[in-house]
Amino acid sequence: MVSDEGGCLPPITRRLHLVPRWDYDSVMRIIAISTLRDYWLKHPDAERALRAWIGEVQAAQWTNPADIKACFGNASILSGRRVVFNIKGNDYRLVVAVAYVFGAVYVKFVGTHAEYDAIKARAVVHKPIKEQKP
Repeated sequence: MVSDEGGCLPPITRRLHLVPRWDYDSVMRIIAISTLRDYWLKHPDAERALRAWIGEVQAAQWTNPADIKACFGNASILSGRRVVFNIKGNDYRLVVAVAYVFGAVYVKFVGTHAEYDAIKARAVVHKPIKEQKP
């Protein structure tokens, strides 16, 4: 759940955006949202949960793994800046790498729980959905 008090949402401020947002705001940017979109086009039942995850992450201000755990208590923090999220009640798994300094979340893998069990989450590299084998 997201809350305004000590949760994932940044404080509401009014700023004139003369420079790119990532230069002074610490909201998270997701790299490879298209991978998530391609996935939910093939797995429509995952769309709502993935869109919800995207919304929460884009509104978050993560500076360390504890910030992620505060927003997503069931997320697994791995070495190498990797984080595993349970999506749609653990039907799907999402592996990302987080660059806290840059405020970026890099999608590395999205798949079913069974597909996740077949990979090494600490080492998996991003492959667009079109290149993944069924």
